[in-house]
Amino acid sequence: MSKINALFVILISGITISCFVLSHEMATKKAEAFSPTSEHNPLSNLDGNADQQDPKEQDQSKTKPIKREPYKPLTDKELRKKLTKLQYEVTQKEATERPWTNKFDKHFKEGIYVCIISGEPLFSSKDKYDSGCGWPAFTKPINQNEFESKTDYKLGYARTEVRAKTGNSHLGHVFSDGPKSEGGLRFCINSASLRFVPKEKLAEEGYGEYAYLFEDTKKKQDKKEDKKNGTGKSDKPDSDAP
Repeated sequence: MSKINALFVILISGITISCFVLSHEMATKKAEAFSPTSEHNPLSNLDGNADQQDPKEQDQSKTKPIKREPYKPLTDKELRKKLTKLQYEVTQKEATERPWTNKFDKHFKEGIYVCIISGEPLFSSKDKYDSGCGWPAFTKPINQNEFESKTDYKLGYARTEVRAKTGNSHLGHVFSDGPKSEGGLRFCINSASLRFVPKEKLAEEGYGEYAYLFEDTKKKQDKKEDKKNGTGKSDKPDSDAP
């Protein structure tokens, strides 16, 4: 009888242990099923995008003004590679391009003209006018400090040559027969020595500080439109043209 009791106790103990082990395994599997893993963790997507910019920050980076790189002097070989044959002859050999057929003689879009070599700002379209000489004419430069001048006797009489200081390039000549209302000067410049940057691309190309030159353009256009429609006040005509 004692043997039967012992066997019965052993049997009960085995069943108890088995139930405990089984319940422990079930609990473990259940915990794993509800615990986040590296493969299914929704937060893992956020971790992967941690280095991406916020859309607002991206928009700000797009509108952030671009800074122009300082000009580094070019060798003659580099200049010949950078410039067209005409541009090289004009800027380096002080040649003069043909009148009437050059690129910017009849060009009057809004923007600035920069040195073809250094990229330094030279003239604004606001100061450009049709002088009838066959070359681009301006009443004044954007930055007087970017200009150098010297007396030129190549045609047998004295003329004042103007050069771009940073790029050390020939631009043209300045005469004293310009519009008196604008100071009386006429900067007669070779198109081949210039590059045009439209006002819409000033910030994009690193010339954002010159956008202020064209801020009143829209106001003038609106004013003219009001006059045309008869909704504006009667004023004296604009006296921008020389």
